[in-house]
Amino acid sequence: MHPYVLCSRKTANLEPPERQLHFMNRQQLTSQLVRPVTYDLAIIGGGATGLGVALDAAARGLRVVLVESHDFAKGTSSRATKLLHGGVRYLAQGNIALVREALHERTTLLHNAPHLAQPLPFVMPSYKRWETPFYGIGLKMYDALAGKAGLGRT
Repeated sequence: MHPYVLCSRKTANLEPPERQLHFMNRQQLTSQLVRPVTYDLAIIGGGATGLGVALDAAARGLRVVLVESHDFAKGTSSRATKLLHGGVRYLAQGNIALVREALHERTTLLHNAPHLAQPLPFVMPSYKRWETPFYGIGLKMYDALAGKAGLGRT
């Protein structure tokens, strides 16, 4: 049994047998779950986050099971932005503790998985006069909260 199992409609033989992924249909996959197997990690949800965690864990040699109710990347995380953020919207809500937690998680991911996440500059538009100073002050506060874990001047 391989450390991870993916679901697809056909089998691919592109890799050497010892590294080959086994593609099965849903019925075959779920029938394997009734067998007494010990996994290192069980992930519920095959959206962008669940798939990323499963890939990272399997790449580290862990035995991983990923359970998804529909199809991979069908859920909300696949429809949301692909930006990894540090919780700017939580700052707007006044939830400083959650901003700090999100910044910590962002720093951990950037350190542990630089192949999955990189800093990406972007432009934030302002449509009304008050928005530029409002966002500017908020982003300065965000930079201050990030401290030495910041990604540079906002």
